[in-house]
Amino acid sequence: MKKILVILTSCLFSNFIFSQSDENKSLYDLADNYYEDFLKLNPIQATMQGDYRYNDLLTNDISDEFLSEYEDFFQIYLQKLNKINYSQLNENSKIVYDVLKNEIELSLEKFPYHFERIPFTQFEGLPLQMPVMGSGQGIQPFKTEKDYSDWLKRVDAFSGWADTAVKNFKKGIDTGMVLPDVLVSKMIKQMLNEDIISADSEKNIFYGPIKNLPSDFTLAQKKDITQKYQQMIIGKIIPTYTQLGTYLKEEYLPHSRKSIGYNSLPAGNTMYLYWVKYWTTTNKTPEEFYQAGLKQVDSLKNEMNKVRLQIGFEGSLKDFLLYVKTDPKARPYTTPKQILDEFNSILFKIEPQLKLLFNKTPKTAFEIRQTEKFRENTASAEYYQGTADGSRPGVFYMPIPDATQFNVTSGMESLFLHEAIPGHHYQVSLQQENTSLPKFMRFGWIGSYGEGWALYCESLGPELGLYTDPYQKLGSLSDDMLRAVRLVIDTGIHTRNMSREQAIEYFLDHVAYNRNEAVAEVERYISYPAQALSYKAGSMKIQELKNKYRKILGNKFSISEFHDELLSSGCLPLNVLEKKMSAWAEKK
Repeated sequence: MKKILVILTSCLFSNFIFSQSDENKSLYDLADNYYEDFLKLNPIQATMQGDYRYNDLLTNDISDEFLSEYEDFFQIYLQKLNKINYSQLNENSKIVYDVLKNEIELSLEKFPYHFERIPFTQFEGLPLQMPVMGSGQGIQPFKTEKDYSDWLKRVDAFSGWADTAVKNFKKGIDTGMVLPDVLVSKMIKQMLNEDIISADSEKNIFYGPIKNLPSDFTLAQKKDITQKYQQMIIGKIIPTYTQLGTYLKEEYLPHSRKSIGYNSLPAGNTMYLYWVKYWTTTNKTPEEFYQAGLKQVDSLKNEMNKVRLQIGFEGSLKDFLLYVKTDPKARPYTTPKQILDEFNSILFKIEPQLKLLFNKTPKTAFEIRQTEKFRENTASAEYYQGTADGSRPGVFYMPIPDATQFNVTSGMESLFLHEAIPGHHYQVSLQQENTSLPKFMRFGWIGSYGEGWALYCESLGPELGLYTDPYQKLGSLSDDMLRAVRLVIDTGIHTRNMSREQAIEYFLDHVAYNRNEAVAEVERYISYPAQALSYKAGSMKIQELKNKYRKILGNKFSISEFHDELLSSGCLPLNVLEKKMSAWAEKK
């Protein structure tokens, strides 16, 4: 692999110019090798980033054999990293060192907990990734004959992965590490959804690639591929998903638990502490996040009451939130297209203002799409990253199961700033396009930084000409309240025995969502512990840094330069980010 030793000075992100000293070069070479080996072990990650060398591979990443190899991989690289003399690194190399060490050590901490005994949930896991990839509309390319052959090989490997998933679920039953029954019921419906297990080519999402065969394929190629894909769907996909759904229904569900918190699992308290550390990159305790959430909830209540008075509603805040859920003014849409058009109009509105807040914007293309039918009832709005080479755009997916029930007070404008522009699309795309970063940082992800940045972007609404409508203002406050409520509910569920119903009611008391939306959010926190804390952990740190340096630098403070610097090194643990921004301010 080619080693990047000198970075072009024309690059905006010149803070990552490395000297030629032995230690700096050794670190950069190590980072290159680390990432190359990482991709071999994680081929779907490679595909996601536009590296198509391993498109035919799918590792059985929940097997004992793989996990043993994976742990050895991290141990070896930690030993190599520890041999580098940190004191001899320049300032920018120290950032690379700190990020790499954080990633490796957090990964090693994870193995003793045996999280593979819950191989997937209703919100994450390979069985949910495969239909999106196999639809022909996701990260898996379907442009050449080799592309089609690659996917057939991945599906073959998926069948083996599913067998291991069943074995791991059984190990979880034996050790008391099982999912709550309320989640398992949803997973059964997902696995047995007709969009996945139907033999009808008009219904099954896996038929997508053969419905859109490239025009330059010969008739013989088209016939051969179509036949192989039909055999793959009938012989592999449908039996595999049927197997998973049947197992979950007949064997796993009877052993699933009524409790919902991690504190009800063996070693669940320490497991949750690990996830808090992993997702927030801090050493804060669950109790600290719980108390911070209560404080922010109270503050946001006051702001929401101001909007209540502006709209002229005389009842309580709780009654007001119930009112706006059914207010026709907040539900003006009848078709999904109208909703997608409205998101496009938000982009048009903010484009002139973005240049005042950012000197550097991404080259990666951007699209807005409706979430696929098979998953839209359980999916949240989300961003799928594009590729650095421009071959695949970044996509903002919006689930619209019923356009007539889509409520603008769920925060259309703030949602767009978060998931799309300048939130995830700017941050992820600029990071991937920045060739001066080592690849593990170009294509890495740290939740507290990535989600923290996206939530921070919601606060930029007024500067971008948004939130002028009281319903959209309420939506932005409701979105901020959502993240504050998450601090209370996530920690409440996993450390304070908060029940599912209590969590749903607390959510509905503070956020202008309908009950189905509240249920989906709460169940996400149940299945995805501490991830919901990352948003506020990161956004509070970014706001803190902005306020601090705006005060210290005075007239020398530039918001566009602050943003450029903040985004210039990709995702960073929060303590590393704080050190980096301090160095930037000193130079100013």
